[in-house]
Amino acid sequence: MESSKNSLIPSFLYSSSSSPRSVLLDQVLNSNSNAAFQSSNLEKNSPSPTMASRKNFLIASPTEPGKGIEMYSRDFYAACTVGGILSCGLTHMAVTPLDLVKCNMQIDPAKYKSISSGFGILLKEQGVRGFFRGWVPTLLGYSAQGACKFGFYEFFKKYYSDLAGPEFAAKYKTLIYLAGSASAEVIADVALCPFEAVKVRVQTQPGFARGMSDGFPKFVKSEGYGGLYKGLAPLWGRQIPYTMMKFASFETIVEMIYKYAIPNPKHECSKGLQLGVSFAGGYVAGVFCAIVSHPADNLVSFLNNAKGATVGDAVKKIGMVGLFTRGLPLRIVMIGTLTGAQWGLYDAFKVFVGLPTTGGVAPVPAAKA
Repeated sequence: MESSKNSLIPSFLYSSSSSPRSVLLDQVLNSNSNAAFQSSNLEKNSPSPTMASRKNFLIASPTEPGKGIEMYSRDFYAACTVGGILSCGLTHMAVTPLDLVKCNMQIDPAKYKSISSGFGILLKEQGVRGFFRGWVPTLLGYSAQGACKFGFYEFFKKYYSDLAGPEFAAKYKTLIYLAGSASAEVIADVALCPFEAVKVRVQTQPGFARGMSDGFPKFVKSEGYGGLYKGLAPLWGRQIPYTMMKFASFETIVEMIYKYAIPNPKHECSKGLQLGVSFAGGYVAGVFCAIVSHPADNLVSFLNNAKGATVGDAVKKIGMVGLFTRGLPLRIVMIGTLTGAQWGLYDAFKVFVGLPTTGGVAPVPAAKA
């Protein structure tokens, strides 16, 4: 009787025994028990089988304090990995039109002279569908990169903090952010590089391929599997400084926002406010990221577009000034928005599964703990 009654209860009513929804569930179960057994006096004087089974049946809500995922457990790193997939894959796919214009401005500046003219040329030559050319390798590649970037960053940040010890981890926290993010990005770029090579070729050479399904085998046939990793070194040169700036500046900016701009401690702020801080800190960090990594971004676009080209060829063709300035305004807008949205989505997912948002609390030295 009890098992059949429990199986009919909708899963959305699951909660901890102390929540308001649990009180409502208790009332429903009590009323059903009284009607079925007519034993109210017995329930008042001794624990009933109904209460015992109900304690086993109710489970804690993952959003309740102390009831969610344990920090730095296997589930914690898995959640951060999924959050990274969502934050990087979806955001990069959403800005595919901007990325398409940016890549073409870097490859053919004589034709694509400005952002507005670039959009106009693409619209005239390829139509509206042309703005989303290469969205599949973008989604797949940056989802793989995001999984490794965020998942391994959380792992290496904890690992290096443990190596340093509580006192030095608090004293040199920025160095730990830099080391953890650099280590994570080395792995993440290995996952991204093949997709990035196909994406750039599809976006900058109309007629090469429609997308990932035909572009990947065509690229391999032309340059072999090794050609997929031809741009790995420039990609590291672009992404490792970018990611170091992205994580270290974000952690620092968010900590400063909570310290100087918000009167209440982080744990007293609403989740909505915390997510707003994550987006703001991410946007500012993204501007710095774009400036630091832009020369290498020009190299990656050039090498993946020109068969057999070298870094020396790229520098000679683009010029040193061009490496730092060609396509930079558009990339600042794109990367600032992108990074802010990534941190917002990542922390929103962490909140959804019951984890705290990233940053905002400085490590406490062991002597003061």
